[in-house]
Amino acid sequence: MTEMAHVMVVTPHPDDAEFGVAGTVARWTSEGKDVIYVVCTNGDKGTSDPNVKPDELAIVREQEQLAAAKLLGVREVIFLRHPDQALEDTPEFRKELVRLIRMYKPETVVTVDPYRRYIWWHRDHRITGRVTLDAIFPYARDCHSYPDLLKEGLKPHKVKEVLLWSAEKSNYRTNITDTFAAKIAALRCHSSQINDNPSTEWEERLRERHTLLAQGEDYELAEAFYRIEIQW
Repeated sequence: MTEMAHVMVVTPHPDDAEFGVAGTVARWTSEGKDVIYVVCTNGDKGTSDPNVKPDELAIVREQEQLAAAKLLGVREVIFLRHPDQALEDTPEFRKELVRLIRMYKPETVVTVDPYRRYIWWHRDHRITGRVTLDAIFPYARDCHSYPDLLKEGLKPHKVKEVLLWSAEKSNYRTNITDTFAAKIAALRCHSSQINDNPSTEWEERLRERHTLLAQGEDYELAEAFYRIEIQW
């Protein structure tokens, strides 16, 4: 039997979750919550260096993601290993997520907002967010969706809340003042993406962003989400 998890984070590529929710993940795990990651693609196209081989990059990025997750206290990382830039809204992909939701029975699912109107929003992000939401409702909930899963003993599960990072309009914030350093350290695990940059300029920009997200609160730094509380 699979041990249940409080939170499931569904991320398009290795490193996306660290940008979107790492401060909150570090807070959750420090409070004793079990968090698991589901990484949808292998990130094999995430480089501007033509000399880097995609299959080798995928291996590197998987190790980077494992290191970041360990630092944050994530219990388990599940790699679906779809090729970068190749996610599609298919019954097969949706079923993968339904299976995992029914296996781990999370109370909270966190993923990227698929409905941003920003023109450069990565297609894998849009697909991941949309398929995750569909997997939660109605497919993971309904007993006649994917009946073969029911035969495997994977009974329907009702997720209680969804948090979407990178939403244009947020309605929920978390205090990451004490876990911001962990977020930065986790991001630095993804050295293939930040090129082992010793500069603190990007860190300062990130701090400014999270300071802005905390405006009006009685704490310094926040991550922001669009929260959906599911009333079944």
